[in-house]
Amino acid sequence: MSQAFIEGREAEADLHAHVCAYNMAFEELGLRFRWDARTLASLASIEDEATRIVTYIETHHPHLLKAYSPEFLSHAILTRKNAQRPEPLPILDTAIHLETNRPSVVQVRARDTQVQTDYSLPMLAGT
Repeated sequence: MSQAFIEGREAEADLHAHVCAYNMAFEELGLRFRWDARTLASLASIEDEATRIVTYIETHHPHLLKAYSPEFLSHAILTRKNAQRPEPLPILDTAIHLETNRPSVVQVRARDTQVQTDYSLPMLAGT
């Protein structure tokens, strides 16, 4: 096995672990959205994790900002995400993943998951 192949698989596993950690945080808080590998990879060029979260919410769920401050949301999400995966996702690992033409394990699992599209304000359970 080549070193590049091994590094690519490790990067994919790391990306999957981060996606799972974020999605667990969203679920624990009662937020009704899920990230997949592409979503996280599209945000990976933003260095600060809190800014990634705020950017995502501003773009895809701005209604949440009517009830919660961006700082509150990003802090609540990051606190729970970091309990699962404390280290930030390296940008290089994400770039390696995106260079492959095959669907990742994360993408295949995301297709098998039913995403709830109820956009009412979440309860932010546990905050």
